[in-house]
Order: sequence, then C-alpha cells, then structure tokens
Amino acid sequence: MKQHHSQVARSCFYQLRRLRQICRYTGQDVAMQLVCALILSRLDYCDSVLAGLPKSTLAILLHVQNAAARLILELRLYYMYYISDALHQLQWLPVDHRIQFKLCVLMHSAHTNRCPKYLIGILKPAAKYCLQPDLRSSTSKNYILPCLHSRLGERAFAYASPLA
Repeated sequence: MKQHHSQVARSCFYQLRRLRQICRYTGQDVAMQLVCALILSRLDYCDSVLAGLPKSTLAILLHVQNAAARLILELRLYYMYYISDALHQLQWLPVDHRIQFKLCVLMHSAHTNRCPKYLIGILKPAAKYCLQPDLRSSTSKNYILPCLHSRLGERAFAYASPLA
C-alpha cells in the first residue's frame, strides 16, 4: 500500500505544481473547483479500501490534502497557523475521517438497497439470520460481523463497514 500511496501522492503533487502556476491568475472559487477535480478525486478514489490502515500510512495522503488547502487559501508553508483551521474553513474532513465518512455512506446505501447487489450480498443483516421472530434482533438494523482468521480481514468491507 505504501507504493500505491507514494504513486498517488506523486501524481497529486505534480498536479498541484501545475495548478500553482494557474491559480495565481484565477480566483479562489476556480482554484477550489480545479483542486476538487484533479486532487481530491484522486484521494477519494477507492478510499474504502484504505479503511483500517494506520495513520502513519495515510500521512502522505494527508500531506497532499494539506498542500491543496494551502494552495486554495494561498497560505505560506512556514507561517504560524494551523492547517486544521484551513481544512475547517474549506469544510474538508482529514483523510482518515473522509475514509470513515465514505464507508458510512456506502453502508447506508447498502442498507437502503441503493448500491450494487454484490455489496448487499456481502453484508449479513441480523434480522435475516434470526431464527426466532419474537426476538428484538429480528427487527434490529444490526449486521453480523464475519469470523476473521487474521487482522488483515478487519479492513474488509464486510467487517469494517458495519463497525463504521
């Protein structure tokens, strides 16, 4: 995964360098649209696969997001300010929270049958597997977690999304 992160970061920083030349002549709204189209779309692509990774692994993606926020708000790298304030001003979640949010959205769409059937088939509702219809679990909206044989399985969609 580190090789994948470094490849994504390299392509994002390349785009940021190109955007820095253009954004000098455009307004903040245009810069925001360009960054969302070229940078954030790469960070968000298949980010549910990144669920459960340690923050040290996601740090390079967070660095890309911080650089994009600095570009939009025209902040210098070495001045004293907090990047969390910049992310709050742009209404962006940090990368690890974005991954969690996307998992929650995907889980909600699976729960309401608005996603592909193969994702719905992965999840096991507790109400479906309840043998006695009089129990409270027969009407609950909980999901059964699969049995895992390794810690790597904690990153799987069937395990990570019900916990999100």
